[in-house]
Amino acid sequence: MKAALIRAVRTAAQAAIGIIGASALVTEVDWALVASGTALAAILSLLMSLAGIPEADGGKSPLAGGDSHGEEL
Repeated sequence: MKAALIRAVRTAAQAAIGIIGASALVTEVDWALVASGTALAAILSLLMSLAGIPEADGGKSPLAGGDSHGEEL
């Protein structure tokens, strides 16, 4: 589960950078759009991780249980 959370935070940060970068000036940034886009990216990343995390446990879903807890990156 730790790997899924790390992946979600990284995805959210990338989304925020992309949305902020689309503005010409920092004063023109639509911060509500940044917040909603970042939250959506993090949620989608977590949902995708439920199906399996390719970087950890051979792609096994964190909900599958077993010997490992999905905390290795």
